[in-house]
Amino acid sequence: MEEIISEKFNMLCNSLNERQRRLWAATETLSLGYGAISIVSRATGISRPTIMRGINELKEEETNLPPKRSRCAGGGRKKGYEQQPNLKSSLEAIIEPEAKGDPMSPLRWTTHSSRRLAELLRQQGFDVSKSQICRLLSEMEYQLAANRKSIEGGTNPDRNTQFEFINEQSGKFLKHNYPVISVDTKKKELIGNYKQNGSVWRPKGEPELVQVYDFINKELGKATPYGVYDLKQNVGWVNVGIDHDTAEFAVESIRRWWKHLGQKRYPKAKNLFVTADAGGSNGSRNRLWRYCLQAFSDESGLKIHVSHFPPGTSKWNKIEHRLFNHISMNWKGQPLISMEVIINLIGNTTSQTGLKVYAMEDRNIYPTKRKITDEEMKTLKIVQNEVLGKWNYKILPRKSSKV
Repeated sequence: MEEIISEKFNMLCNSLNERQRRLWAATETLSLGYGAISIVSRATGISRPTIMRGINELKEEETNLPPKRSRCAGGGRKKGYEQQPNLKSSLEAIIEPEAKGDPMSPLRWTTHSSRRLAELLRQQGFDVSKSQICRLLSEMEYQLAANRKSIEGGTNPDRNTQFEFINEQSGKFLKHNYPVISVDTKKKELIGNYKQNGSVWRPKGEPELVQVYDFINKELGKATPYGVYDLKQNVGWVNVGIDHDTAEFAVESIRRWWKHLGQKRYPKAKNLFVTADAGGSNGSRNRLWRYCLQAFSDESGLKIHVSHFPPGTSKWNKIEHRLFNHISMNWKGQPLISMEVIINLIGNTTSQTGLKVYAMEDRNIYPTKRKITDEEMKTLKIVQNEVLGKWNYKILPRKSSKV
């Protein structure tokens, strides 16, 4: 009898959950006579109390179990860490100070790993493994989390005023069909067979092989893309340099955009509105930036109106999410093995909103540490705006015949 029951149980065991096994054993027991509980227990390995519980469940019309549960909450063997009552509080005592920035926390200058936490607790006499730490942290409503960029520094008191001014000025210029451009430098990229983040569809088993280490190839160097985004036309221009990201390079990029695109699209324009970040090669306090813009104004005859976004608010600059992000998406997973590849990938960037992008290589050399003297600054024809003149100003051509 036991052999038959054992054979049946072995055939069904893997297909049944805990409650179903208990009820099956109870059904077999009720079908036999005296001593059936002992017989079924020996044949299946299920304990007598468990079989008795199954019998009681069969006799009751309804069970107290929640839907899709095999046992009541809290049933079954206790977890190892639950048998150590002070373990949870000790773990929390280690984590909480670090989470709140306490410099004396034991985790402040070490790896925040489950292995490290288990090691610290074992030093206190607890018997715990890293996998148990993971389960315990989950019960305590902790989770693995990466850093997220959201803090931009202290809020500038003039932030909202400047945003409102930029929006108002942009509207005015667009209404009069004057060009409004957003400018900035994209992240420098190594030229060569290096890894690019992102994935692309390729034949199975044929991944793109790239260099293990990102050591710069001195012959190929780096690419420095400086972008100009035309808000009205939804057109981007990227001047890809091979040298330093200086103010001279930034203004040359704007000059090339005007020569190849802007002048043809805005033949009657006498004004140009430029929005830029507050720092970097086009920074609000960069003397060379203003000096080179003055030269461009003299050449083109344009009145150049400039507005800088407050420090720490660069993500609001239109070029970031209307041009640069689409370029990054277009070359994801593609090694930038040559300047030609970079130019082609940028030039073939599109978006669902109809974005069109043009790119040009810039082989000029732009030396750093070029100083503009006070005397040279006095020659500039700059007029600061009444609203936050440190960020808003216009540069007038010094040749009145072109005004």
